[in-house]
Amino acid sequence: MNRTEILQWLREPDEKRLETLWERADAVRSEHVGDEVHLRGLVEISNHCRRSCHYCGLRADNAELTRYRMSRDEVLEAAGTAMELGYGTIVMQAGEDPGITEEGMAELIRQIKAETPLAVTLSLGERTDRELEAWRAAGADRYLLRFETSNPELYRQVHPAYGGQPEDRIGLLYRLRELGYEVGSGVMIGIPGQTFESLARDIELFAELDLDMIGCGPFIVHPKTPLGETHGDRTKQVPADQQMTFKVLALARIVCPDTNIPATTALATLNRDSGRELGLQRGANVVMPNLTPTAYRQMYEIYPGKACVNEGIEQCAPCILRRIIGIGRRPGRGRGDSIRFRRHTAAGEAL
Repeated sequence: MNRTEILQWLREPDEKRLETLWERADAVRSEHVGDEVHLRGLVEISNHCRRSCHYCGLRADNAELTRYRMSRDEVLEAAGTAMELGYGTIVMQAGEDPGITEEGMAELIRQIKAETPLAVTLSLGERTDRELEAWRAAGADRYLLRFETSNPELYRQVHPAYGGQPEDRIGLLYRLRELGYEVGSGVMIGIPGQTFESLARDIELFAELDLDMIGCGPFIVHPKTPLGETHGDRTKQVPADQQMTFKVLALARIVCPDTNIPATTALATLNRDSGRELGLQRGANVVMPNLTPTAYRQMYEIYPGKACVNEGIEQCAPCILRRIIGIGRRPGRGRGDSIRFRRHTAAGEAL
C-alpha cells in the first residue's frame, strides 16, 4: 500500500467505503495471525516520571498527582495472577522513573522468569544502553517504546528532551532490536498539530521498522497538561476520534500483516460498549487486561476517565473473555510471540 492510498483511506469519510477497509484488514489479520486474541497482563508499576511531556498526566510538572511505586511483592503477586488467568505475558509499564534501577529491575525480571512461564514486556521509557542490556540479559523478552510521531518538529513540540539532551527514539528502537528484544512501537492519533501527511508517514515507518508490535491510541486531553489548555482550530488536522483510530489499526495491519496489534484501553475509553471488539474486528489481535492493584489505578492517570479503572480483576477477566468469545474469536495460549519475531529468530539460528 503506497502513500497515496494510505492518505485516501485516512481522509475517507464514507462509512460504506470504510467497510471494505475493515473487511480487508480483518481478512489479513485472519490469514496471517489467526483468530487467537493474545492476552497481556498490564501492571502499571510506577507513576513517577522525570519527563514533562505536554500530553501526559504523569508529567513531572503535575504536582497534583499522588505518586506511587509498587513493591516487588506486589508486582510478583500480579505476575502470579497473570499466570493463574492463563495470560502469556506480563507487561510492566511506568513513567520514566529513575527510582526503577538497573539491578532492581533485573532482579525482579529474574524472579518472574524463575517463578512463572510468562514472557516479560517492559515499557519504561528511554533508558540507558547499559540498563537495556542488563534487563535483556536478566530475561526480559520485549520492549515497548512509542515514537509517537515521525514528524521531528511536532515531536519536539509535545515531547521536550530531558535535560536538554538530544533524543533519537528511532535509533533506540533499532538498538533494542540489536539487543534481541521483540520491539514494539506506535503513535498517538490526533496530537494537536498532526497532519494527515505526517500520520501517513507514521504508518509507512511501521513497515520500515519491521516492528513486532504496534500500539496506536487516540490523543485524549488531560487538563493538567499544556495540550489540555490548547483550544485552537482542530478542523485542519487529524481528529482524535475512534473512527481515525480504527483506520490506523486497519492500515497498520495491512502494511504489517504478521505484527501483534492491541485494541488499546484508550480505544475502549472512547467507546466503552464495543471499542475493543471493533478494534479486534478491524485488525487487532491483542488485548491488555489491567492487573494493577485497584488502589493504584486512578493514580496512573496518563489521561482522565480511563476504561475499567475501577474494576477489579475478578470483574475484568471474565468480561474480556466474554467479549472475545462473543465476536467469534478465542483467547490465545502461551506467550504469543510475534510471528515476525519467530520467523526472524529461526532464520538467524539457521545461519
